[in-house]
Amino acid sequence: MAAVVLACSGSGDRVLDLLAQRSDLTVCQLPPRPGKDDLDPILAELARRRLIVARTDADLAAVVLRLLRAERLGSVDVGYLPTSTDSVTARLWQLPRAPAKAVETALGAPVRPVPLVRDDNGGVLLGAGTVAALDGVVYCDDTRVLSGSAKLVTVTPDPAGVRVTVTHKGILGRSGPTATGRACQIGGELPDVISDGVPHGRAMPRWTWYRHTEDLRLIR
Repeated sequence: MAAVVLACSGSGDRVLDLLAQRSDLTVCQLPPRPGKDDLDPILAELARRRLIVARTDADLAAVVLRLLRAERLGSVDVGYLPTSTDSVTARLWQLPRAPAKAVETALGAPVRPVPLVRDDNGGVLLGAGTVAALDGVVYCDDTRVLSGSAKLVTVTPDPAGVRVTVTHKGILGRSGPTATGRACQIGGELPDVISDGVPHGRAMPRWTWYRHTEDLRLIR
């Protein structure tokens, strides 16, 4: 099947070498975390071909956010070629990380939709969202997961919507409660929120991650 590959800057050489051997692909070189001006001309010509993103969870999130804003989630099948072995997105949805197998999957596997998680500041979450050194309250739907301080709160997409994990302070970072639901609401002193490895950049009094009404058409 013909596909368009978005090779964000820094994409692994092995992945690019494998893609260069294919005659049925259009490879577009883009900057990290491409934006509207980078992606809209490509989406305008995409039709029903697969769109494959090569590099990091943050790059994938940037592309998916543009699909959301352009109202193309339901018409674009998305593949992912992670170039890092620590990709949370790949781990969550059992995507292969070995370059040859990842390319084979992205080009030939079926679409199996997964929940798309958004936040109340206009972003999306594909891998892990974290809040460190939190002193506040965390709810997952109606369940209070935390009231007080924690070393780390981690939120990831889940078949139910989101999964929330609390890690308490201590030398070993003792794991606390875990909950799943449609939304996670965090309030208190949030020094910084990191989403798919990208810091928000300023302290926030509250933050919400929640399941979008439309799934992501992920190839896996």
